Amino acid sequence: MPVNTDAEKTDVPDVADLSYEQARDELVRVVQRLEAGGEPLEDSLALWERGEALAARCQEWLDGARERLAAAQAASGSGPTSNDSEVSE
Repeated sequence: MPVNTDAEKTDVPDVADLSYEQARDELVRVVQRLEAGGEPLEDSLALWERGEALAARCQEWLDGARERLAAAQAASGSGPTSNDSEVSE
């Protein structure tokens, strides 16, 4: 009982090609399906693996955004100060 046929695999976009929003939205759908239960074990494992790949892709986008922001701040001389990381009450 295969999860995806070769034809179905071509319909699923490669995780590396997804934007942050696309990866996040698909990850939400994967989590909902897993939480709902009722999937055969093999399908659940495939969903879990896809979810892990999607989560990693989202993290790549976020890390890249942080790096770009830090570079922009450094270039403009408006980088974070030592007080920016402190939380005041």
